[in-house]
Amino acid sequence: MNKWLELFFGLALLIAVIITGWASSAYSWTLFGKDFNFLHSAWIFLKGSVFWLAAMIAVLLIILGINDLKENS
Repeated sequence: MNKWLELFFGLALLIAVIITGWASSAYSWTLFGKDFNFLHSAWIFLKGSVFWLAAMIAVLLIILGINDLKENS
């Protein structure tokens, strides 16, 4: 993958995860009576595993992008 593309996707995904976590706690997200507060559920492993997986993939892509920048500079 292109080094700049990895870095951009990692940053975009990390920002999306942060905004989703904040927006879900600031506003009432409900579907069929279930509350979708991702900021709160991130602390509960079974509910927050998707949140943390996306965050870790974002951090991994950022690290890979920075590593590619170091190697090719």
